[in-house]
Amino acid sequence: MGNGISDQSAMFSNLPFFKSVHIAMLGLDSAGKTTVLYRLQFNEFVNTVPTKGFNAEKVKVALGGSRTVTFHFWDVGGQEKLRPLWKSYTRCTDGIVFVVDSVDAERMEEAKTELHKITRSSETHGVPVLIVANKQDLRHSLSTAEIEKMLALGELGASTPWHLQPTCAIIGDGLKEGLERLHDMILKRRKMLRQQKKK
Repeated sequence: MGNGISDQSAMFSNLPFFKSVHIAMLGLDSAGKTTVLYRLQFNEFVNTVPTKGFNAEKVKVALGGSRTVTFHFWDVGGQEKLRPLWKSYTRCTDGIVFVVDSVDAERMEEAKTELHKITRSSETHGVPVLIVANKQDLRHSLSTAEIEKMLALGELGASTPWHLQPTCAIIGDGLKEGLERLHDMILKRRKMLRQQKKK
């Protein structure tokens, strides 16, 4: 029987004014995920400690065209022992924010492995991915072209819409633009899924 909540949410998600999305924020430890989260939430730099589990925050973001969207972020720790848990957070997500450290060229291969693993999972098939190239303000940061190549983003497959956004989480540069692109990809996917249901 249940309480009908899931039926309601399915109904509301078809309506254009339903402006709430669930986002899993992933990436290796020290990439800056929590810094990104709290920059979005408080619009200021918050000194963070490594995430041992996860942080869950609801963040209202004003996007272009006078849209205000509520993002429900699940920021999950990126230490190796926590990565098997990522699947639990991506199961019913609308989008994935994958944060990479633009300065840490040595760990880009490890980031690539984790990114490809998560996008190849059956639960995340077709889920849009925003790759946040964080720490772009630092002198030795890799260019987005280098990051795109090192993460082999071209190999993510046609079913995974993605966007690579250069950012600096400390001052917030590029974050809103990235979220705008992610939100557009989510809306496009929702529309496509609705059309498939009608067929």
